[in-house]
Amino acid sequence: MGMIQEFKDFAVKGNAMDMAVGIIIGAAFGKIVSSLVNDVIMPPIGLISGGVDFSEKFIALDGVDYATLEAAQEAAAPTLKYGAFLQHTLDFLIVAFAVFMLVKGINSLKKKEEEKPAAPKGPTEVELLAEIRDELKKATP
Repeated sequence: MGMIQEFKDFAVKGNAMDMAVGIIIGAAFGKIVSSLVNDVIMPPIGLISGGVDFSEKFIALDGVDYATLEAAQEAAAPTLKYGAFLQHTLDFLIVAFAVFMLVKGINSLKKKEEEKPAAPKGPTEVELLAEIRDELKKATP
């Protein structure tokens, strides 16, 4: 019974539930970021760069000149796929910048929320006590 109770305590603790919610939201947010990059950011970049795809750039290490990366892979030639590395690096930088801009936007919204003026405060305890004292002085003959 002890192990079942320990697991139950772990599973319903706030930290475990918060982590689960964070992972689920993170997965959904990942889809949003992927869509933002693939559907919104990459098309203009592809248009500007003329549709350059670095992923097909490679060097065959066996000294043979292959027409395509697929041909080199079919021949089981060792290849240095520098283009794929460049493409993944570029994709990472674009995703990182998109996430940075989203986080920056969210943070600015939070700051605006925090900057809202607080509701006017009522009198302090000292002011209330002073008013009570003054009223008591007036009431006493």
